[in-house]
Amino acid sequence: MNTRRAEGVLLTGVYGSGKSSVAEEIAYLLEQRGEPYALLDLDYLSWAGTGADGRAAEVGLMLENLAAVAATYRRAGIRLFVLAYFVRSSREVQGVREALGVPLRVVRLTVPLPDIERRLTGNVTSGRHDDLRQAAAQLAAAEGAGVEDVAISNDRSIGVAAREVMTFLGWL
Repeated sequence: MNTRRAEGVLLTGVYGSGKSSVAEEIAYLLEQRGEPYALLDLDYLSWAGTGADGRAAEVGLMLENLAAVAATYRRAGIRLFVLAYFVRSSREVQGVREALGVPLRVVRLTVPLPDIERRLTGNVTSGRHDDLRQAAAQLAAAEGAGVEDVAISNDRSIGVAAREVMTFLGWL
């Protein structure tokens, strides 16, 4: 029986900071050790055409879906939660924490804008050009800064960044 306490990490940062990639690497490392975990890219819990506009509607939908999904995973015995999502305020962090229902630490991934440009311009989707403009504006405004427990640079290999996150969490 797994005696590890239930807890989670929220990887945050602007578009192109590598949240999903680092989350996938952490999940891979946990899986290799046989740890029960869940990986949730929270963008997918609010990616819907509801007709409602604005950030508040998006976050509200995501939180409602997260609460339902997290409860199901907790009942299944999941102890470690790896979340990826760009939170912009401590209020959004608190909402994620409450919806997840387990202790949560926040890691903000930082990446210089030229690296983000290189990452996003190579992606073929039309929306990535908008994401790049939005990331530049968010970096310039320091949006989402200050909500984290720790900031970790992600301008190196994904494996190195993932291991640094796991070391911070005590998961290695």
